[in-house]
Order: sequence, then C-alpha cells, then structure tokens
Amino acid sequence: MRAKAGLEQWHRVVESGSSPDLLADLIAEEAVFHSPVVHTPQRGRPVVTAYLSAAGTILGGESFRYVRELVDGNEAMLEFETELDGIHVNGIDLIRFDEAGKIVDFKVMVRPLKAVNKVWETMAAQLAGA
Repeated sequence: MRAKAGLEQWHRVVESGSSPDLLADLIAEEAVFHSPVVHTPQRGRPVVTAYLSAAGTILGGESFRYVRELVDGNEAMLEFETELDGIHVNGIDLIRFDEAGKIVDFKVMVRPLKAVNKVWETMAAQLAGA
C-alpha cells in the first residue's frame, strides 16, 4: 500500500514536532491543503508546509493523539484528539499520497464548533507571526 510508507514518515514528522524541513520532504510540489476554517484550498508545497507546521505547533501538544487510522490504497484517514486552551478538539486528517509516498492532498475536519473557533483563532495568530 502506497499510503503505508507515507504514513510511517508522517508519524515520524508529527512525533518530532512537525518541523518545516521534515514536512517539506514529505509534501509533493503540487500538494493541496483544505483547512477547516479557510474557504479556498491552499496550493503548493511552501503553503501546505506552512499550514501543517503551524497546525503541528498549535495542536501537537502533550494531549495530541491519533485514536483511529484507516488506510485504503493511497488514501488514509486519521482521527485525532487534543485539548487546546481547555477545549476538547476532535478531528480528522484525510490524506492522499502519490506513488512515491508524498502527500498530494491533505484535508482537516474539526469538531465541535467551539473547537473550530479556537483552532481558527490560534492558527490565524500562528500564521500571522510566521
């Protein structure tokens, strides 16, 4: 399965703090990121790297954990949970990999609404400071 190799690398990147350099190695040049709070898809390795790095900084604290993982061919769905400023965040990373195991499409969905609002607030601040 093509996603398996990419997922192994993804987990290593997440566990190491989602550094932009490690992320860039995993993301295809033409990758697309679908944010739970930004209407338009974000395109290209530099932009996708920036979003995923910011998300890793904000959501990837001590409470972050993946609780379910489904893999089918080059597609993977990872359900996660974390806490952000006392607010429980439950979400899904929907990832598509290319034949080389690089991420070509990354969609994040978050619930409940209180969590979506907190993610939007903290991501906006993180990206503005980057």
